[in-house]
Amino acid sequence: MALKPLRSPFLWLTLLALLVFHTASQAADPRKVIGPSTADQNLSDYFYDQTMQLANNSLKNITDLEDWKKQRVTYRKQLFEMLGLSPQPAKTELKPEITGTIESDGFIVENITFQSRPGLYVTGNLYRPAKQEGKIPAILYVCGHGGVKKNGIIYGNKVHYQHHGEWFARNGYVCLTIDTLQLGEIAGLHHGTFREGMWEWLSRGYTPAGVEAWNCIRALDYLQSRPEVDGEKLGVTGRSGGGAYSWWIAALDERIKVAVPVAGITTLKNHVIDGVIEGHCDCMFMVNTYQWDYAQVAALVAPRPLLISNTDKDSIFPLDGVVDVYRSTMQIYDLYGVPQNLGLQITEGPHKDTQELRIHAFRWFNHFLKGDDSLIEMAATKFHTPEELKVFQTLPADQKNAKIQESFVKLADPAPVPADTQEWEQQSERWKQQLLQKSFRAWPEKVNASKPEIRSITKDGLVLQTISFDSQNHVPLDLFVVLPADSDATKIDNINLVVLNLADWERDFKFIVPFFPGMQAENASAPESKKRFQEFRKQILENGAPIAYFAPRGIGLSEWNQNKKKQVQIRRRFYLLGQSLEGMQVWDIRRAIQTLKSLTDSSGAQLTLQASGDAAVLCLYASLFETGIAALELEGLPVSHQQGPALLNVLRYLDLPQTLAMAATRSPVVLTKAKPEDWKYPAEVSNKLGWDQSRLQIQK
Repeated sequence: MALKPLRSPFLWLTLLALLVFHTASQAADPRKVIGPSTADQNLSDYFYDQTMQLANNSLKNITDLEDWKKQRVTYRKQLFEMLGLSPQPAKTELKPEITGTIESDGFIVENITFQSRPGLYVTGNLYRPAKQEGKIPAILYVCGHGGVKKNGIIYGNKVHYQHHGEWFARNGYVCLTIDTLQLGEIAGLHHGTFREGMWEWLSRGYTPAGVEAWNCIRALDYLQSRPEVDGEKLGVTGRSGGGAYSWWIAALDERIKVAVPVAGITTLKNHVIDGVIEGHCDCMFMVNTYQWDYAQVAALVAPRPLLISNTDKDSIFPLDGVVDVYRSTMQIYDLYGVPQNLGLQITEGPHKDTQELRIHAFRWFNHFLKGDDSLIEMAATKFHTPEELKVFQTLPADQKNAKIQESFVKLADPAPVPADTQEWEQQSERWKQQLLQKSFRAWPEKVNASKPEIRSITKDGLVLQTISFDSQNHVPLDLFVVLPADSDATKIDNINLVVLNLADWERDFKFIVPFFPGMQAENASAPESKKRFQEFRKQILENGAPIAYFAPRGIGLSEWNQNKKKQVQIRRRFYLLGQSLEGMQVWDIRRAIQTLKSLTDSSGAQLTLQASGDAAVLCLYASLFETGIAALELEGLPVSHQQGPALLNVLRYLDLPQTLAMAATRSPVVLTKAKPEDWKYPAEVSNKLGWDQSRLQIQK
């Protein structure tokens, strides 16, 4: 689609400059290597391929306005869900409280608090003119990450951004400036995956963006309750984090009539390929279950007036991505016939709250909420000390802000034990469909993979095989098969597939793998490797049965950049694409099973899955979607996804006891190093349905 004319009088950047910058940015190869190895390059290529698929599909099939209106209903429901707001929480009593009032130069400030949910406190400052006639427009100002703390006392980020609210009040608006969860007077958390290792947030379907969105929805409720406010003339703005939250509320709630998100949005390409995600905490992102690009969020604001505002040297909201969002969103505004309602404002500068950005925002609101196009002659300046704007002198004892991540998203109720086999089969099928739609949606529909490559050697009485295959595009993996040299491959009746976790690889298999064909044979000469191989050889010959070893992506030979901070940001990239690393590792295990079965089916071999720890969880899920698995032998299975692997949204539907019961329906399961009391649910299902004791064995 050709770039649309920039028709708003509020824009500073010329069309030519945009085209030059945008063309230059597209000319370079955007794939950025995460590290120096082949595995790193494969991962970079994978992220590039996955990101561009989603980018190319975003808003792709919109044919006309009626088509868009139908899809918009679905998109809005999906966005509520991806923010953890489906089903929507009850709108409980706000219990607003004004804890202080200040009269200033032509305006009044009220220090206020309300509860968006019981115990979830929102602190803010409400600015209003000292004199007004009738009801007037109101602005919700949502703060970015600009916390103010003095002598160990937290005053909130509303203090840092006070000049915005003060300007609005001095110019005939009510403005409610609210603290965010992370940097408010009651300290919450935005950095669960970014810094704290709280990957269970993914399994919960939780993002602090959902808390910020809900607080904004309830802030609009509060504004509409105020006698000074014209509830039909509400606007929203904020920058950086506040820019992102402005997007959420404007997309979700049509009570917002005018929006000016500042430095709060860019494309998946910028985040995932160009690495911008590494500069953002979790509050900037929805749980991308439905695999959106961010123009879909922007499009939900149409046809209401929207000014996309940014600086040209913003390193965490790059210009090319901002322009791409604008171009895509303009398609929808054109369908409505109101291109003048979408503006793109670019000013010179870094990621900073500049005066130029403020002036354009003020003009946009004046134009659309007041019909006033006069020049802006008043600067936005700060009037008050942090102490004057503080809401609480003592924090409320019942506050839930600090641990809201533990209760914000409703998790699955305890699963009932089925009355009979039919009820169990129906429940199991519901769970499987929920997993496919909400947790594993990113699995490929098909894989255009080449035929596996098999290399074999015989060494010290063993046949060692390396089977190389593609799990999906840019994810090449290897299976390692070993069997006694005197075995008759046509008479193999059982083969064990051992799925390795990181500890297994580091502790044992990295010393063995150099002996397999195609591997780095020079490492086989190391004394430790020679010793381990002889122990390995003895075990195989004593057992007399073939064994296959497999490490899913990110482990062993496909291990990528091992810098701990890079590891975190790699995992977060999966998350932005509507995946989790562990969810895609389940897919890898499925592909390993398919590959192995394709090579052994002719001999009628039975396949047993073996794994421990997190890898045991991954095998459990893989077994739900593959046939012909004779048994699962699992050791040290985590009790819950609260401790175990992260799968998107899984805890909203079931947890590992239910998964274990489903797996045991399909294949016998032996669970070792387990506490029977942790697995009461599958045991009760087994007893109720009259399973043979061999189907589910739980051993300490």
